Amino acid sequence: MSSVTTTPVTGPAPALAEPPRDGGRIRAVLALALFETRELLLQIQILFFLAIEVGLVALRMIRQEGMDDYPILNMADRATQSAGLFAIAVLVCTNAAALRSRRHATEQQFAMLPMEPWRRTVAHLLSVVPFAALVAVLVAVEYVREAMKPGAIGHGSLGELAVAPLTTLLAGVVGVLLARALPSPFVPILFVIALYMAMVAASAAGGEDEWWGWLSPLVLAPDGGGDPVPSDLLGRPAAWHAVYMLGLCAIVACAALLYSGGRTRAVKAATALALATTAAGVIGQMPHDTAALETARRTATETPEKVQSCTKLDGSTYCSFPEWDGVRSHWAEVVDRVRSLAGGAAATTPLTVRQRIDVSGGVEVDSTLASSTIAGQVTVGTRWGGNRVPEFAVGAASVLVAGTEAAAEQHMCNARAVTVMWLALGADPTPMATFKNVRLNDSAKGSDYALTPTNPLHLTADQTTVVRELLKRPRAEMTARVKTHWKELTSTTTTTAQAARLLGVPVPKEAESCDDSE
Repeated sequence: MSSVTTTPVTGPAPALAEPPRDGGRIRAVLALALFETRELLLQIQILFFLAIEVGLVALRMIRQEGMDDYPILNMADRATQSAGLFAIAVLVCTNAAALRSRRHATEQQFAMLPMEPWRRTVAHLLSVVPFAALVAVLVAVEYVREAMKPGAIGHGSLGELAVAPLTTLLAGVVGVLLARALPSPFVPILFVIALYMAMVAASAAGGEDEWWGWLSPLVLAPDGGGDPVPSDLLGRPAAWHAVYMLGLCAIVACAALLYSGGRTRAVKAATALALATTAAGVIGQMPHDTAALETARRTATETPEKVQSCTKLDGSTYCSFPEWDGVRSHWAEVVDRVRSLAGGAAATTPLTVRQRIDVSGGVEVDSTLASSTIAGQVTVGTRWGGNRVPEFAVGAASVLVAGTEAAAEQHMCNARAVTVMWLALGADPTPMATFKNVRLNDSAKGSDYALTPTNPLHLTADQTTVVRELLKRPRAEMTARVKTHWKELTSTTTTTAQAARLLGVPVPKEAESCDDSE
């Protein structure tokens, strides 16, 4: 058998390595943070919800509808605040990462390392930052694409754009705090459920209408499908909300460090600064000078000319809120197209296109604009593109025929209605398709309403038939007939049957009279 020889060790035991200095400690923390970030990237929850978030952004970017060519940027910035599911995944995964040493019973081994527990907590907190940055990149890509469109309207808010990244950051640091304060794998799920119920209750109790609704991370405007409004009428303290969110992230991070034993002067000072920042954000979100905001909204609704500027193009005047100045030329193109088909004095009648909104019942909620009684004034809304273009064309044609929007609403029947629809659609590149789109039921048959920026124009089944026949005929021929018989076609006494004969199209068998259509 071989024998084992041992040599006794004499002399003093080797000294332990000198604890790392500040520079070495920082490098160690950063190295651990990088490791934790890589570990989080390998979590299936993170990858799954990140893929969903990227997919939703891509879907919104490739979606192409008429109004998407004219995005309202003070709505586009809020459309980026949809990272809720990804934020929840970050919360759960960072909590699990911070509990890893406890779950695998390796706390004692970590205790023998020169890195204090609170510095390990710093590493976990830093591991969340790349995910917040990733969300910021997605937000920037989506918003910049909208802002770069030639028809982009207005401007966005950095405060609104910061919400999604800050929400992700807050979720991550909350996950770390829960791991330090309540080290249980079930706590994050219970926390998310409780937070969701609290947000639903707060939304039902007032939400954005109450200042304390802004204490929630996400404060979305009511999605009622209403029209956009100028940015200065929104009344959203987005910048202060971002300050509040940033301070909240810092408070939660400092609380996690204090729970981990990091009661250094730097941590205490950071905690005091975080509290001050959060308090400033809360105070900034409180209502300030609400009377001035209400006055501005009332002015924009009742007397918009006081806050609008105007431009003259080809004899007509186009007035809009400042953020919509770039769309005036597009309105002018439609007006010129409609007037080119008119006869008599209407072909050269100057119009005043006035942009109007109604926020008397709330901001960005459904509302109907009353017909204007001012001669030659045509209403246009704050959305443009898609079906809003032919709707505006119908409104402009109604004023050319009747003189005012109010008169068009009361005395638009029989031949007049047919003439209006010809003016609005006769020069359209795809008149039949547009005819269907501008009608309430998207049909080119039967009785229906043609939409306008104010009150819709009613079309009987016979009027619909005559308009449909007009749009099938050569444009030059119909334009000549309309100009020749302009006086008769715009008379309140000319019936639909008479209009059909004048225009050379089949006469409806049971053409109603003007009184019947009323």
